[in-house]
Amino acid sequence: MKAILYIGHGTRSKKGAEEAKGFIERVIHRIDVPIQEISFLELTEPLIEDGFQQCVEKGATEITIVPLFLLAAGHIKQDIPRVLDSLRASYPHIQLEVKDPFGVQGKILNAVAELVWKSAGTLTQQDRLLIVGRGSSDQAILDDFRGIQDGLRELLGIEYVSVCYLAASEPRLPEGLNTILEKAPGKVIVVPYLLFSGLLSAEVNREVQKWKKQGRLVLVTEPLSRHKVVEDVVVERATL
Repeated sequence: MKAILYIGHGTRSKKGAEEAKGFIERVIHRIDVPIQEISFLELTEPLIEDGFQQCVEKGATEITIVPLFLLAAGHIKQDIPRVLDSLRASYPHIQLEVKDPFGVQGKILNAVAELVWKSAGTLTQQDRLLIVGRGSSDQAILDDFRGIQDGLRELLGIEYVSVCYLAASEPRLPEGLNTILEKAPGKVIVVPYLLFSGLLSAEVNREVQKWKKQGRLVLVTEPLSRHKVVEDVVVERATL
């Protein structure tokens, strides 16, 4: 019997965990597969092992693993495979198919552009965009963000689009905000490149609030999962 196991990152934020679970529930209701379970890599229950066990107890013999990750950083390349290797050893009779993370794709960039327009309205060449990534020491992730930067520059039709990170990469968020606001004649739109709300998005909002208190016009877009296209991407990943 077929099953789907969704794997989110997990968060200490109650709001973020509820948001992620609600998103996955909406996806589940759109897919005609008898067994579908939610799980998380860390910080939020149920963990991967628990979700996998639920699939097996319900009679699954084939499990499709759907990671809810935007890009292929360390969690995708190391942490999740480590857990799945252990589960394969414990359940050798279960067939696994592991789907790729979302990657840099036109559908998602279009969704991000629409979230920007929703927050900021019509843009001019005086406006500036700051993309905020989690950060990674993996060069492939930094290359992905350059692709995201170039794609949004083209879609939005503005020249000044920059990238900063919350950890592990430079420039960090405070420097990125300082640089973009130093000479910004128009609006500054901050795009947290994150699927869900949580501690990281709260960090972004705290830094932005410091500038708002100085009278600067800084707008922050919603998490990517608020756009239905991202839900569509997960449905497609889970069923193809």
